[in-house]
Amino acid sequence: MEQITLSQHDDQDSVFSDSESSVSGTVMGSSEDASFVRLLQGDVLHDLIKTRFIRGLGLLGPKTEVLSVHRNTCSGVVLQARLQSFQLHARAVAELREGNANVKYAWYGTRGEDDVNNIVSHGFAHVHGPQLLLSPDDVPLQIVRECVVGKDGVRHALLCRVILGRSELVDDDTEQCYPSSEKYDSGVDSFSAPSKYIIWSNRMNTHVLPAYVVSFRVPSFKGVEKSEEELSRPTSPWMPFPTLISALSKVLASRDIALISKFYRDKREKKISRHELIQRVRQIAGDKLLFAVIKSFREKVGLFLLNEETKVSTNKVKEWVSNDT
Repeated sequence: MEQITLSQHDDQDSVFSDSESSVSGTVMGSSEDASFVRLLQGDVLHDLIKTRFIRGLGLLGPKTEVLSVHRNTCSGVVLQARLQSFQLHARAVAELREGNANVKYAWYGTRGEDDVNNIVSHGFAHVHGPQLLLSPDDVPLQIVRECVVGKDGVRHALLCRVILGRSELVDDDTEQCYPSSEKYDSGVDSFSAPSKYIIWSNRMNTHVLPAYVVSFRVPSFKGVEKSEEELSRPTSPWMPFPTLISALSKVLASRDIALISKFYRDKREKKISRHELIQRVRQIAGDKLLFAVIKSFREKVGLFLLNEETKVSTNKVKEWVSNDT
């Protein structure tokens, strides 16, 4: 029995298994799409997926109604072949990466039920450009925003198994369409707290396998961002950037600190912009770590923002985040 352990906010492992689960007879789509079988409420997988999905939406979670969870049983010759291909590539990547294929679960926002069926039948490459962007299983909020709303107000999100292998750091605005070298298999926007997994075009149909479909209704996003801003509004104004480097040096590798220090010098010498410095530090350290470091320095702050004097501003965090997303 193959099992994949998911990352957890609370550091407790949970498992989505490939073993059979109790299901109802309800099928998504036409009879040709009978691979999708609805999980009953009370089923372990149904409740686990629903709970993690709602939890990952933060303040939007209690306002979200999960209507159903369907499981892709990969029935039929073609879908069985896709499953076997995925497993074969996972083993191949594991051999290349010291036994670790780095298989994760990740979310993808669809354009509706037809899009779900087309992706399962034909893969992702026919509707995408050079990159496929997915969200880690514990942060589905971004893909929820990307899901197209149907006439009945229902959205559909795919929970996929993804072969990440060895990931490289990729800029948000990159036009990169393949790994920078043979050492890498995928991309991420942050090593410590990724919000995006990036799968290149030539691997979309081999390294990503749709596993579950979550159908849900969500109210308007209006007001949610404001509430989150009010909840995390910082009370402390500044943290000197050298102090931030010193704090990060206690938890990051020396090569990462050397890179951050170099970017800081480049900013002071006006070789890079403030925005570039912000992006570089975010990518190296990750927003969650930065949040924790600044919070410990001033007790209650948000993420971080570097001002023109290269200090970290914490009273405009949400304004900065919204401008950069």
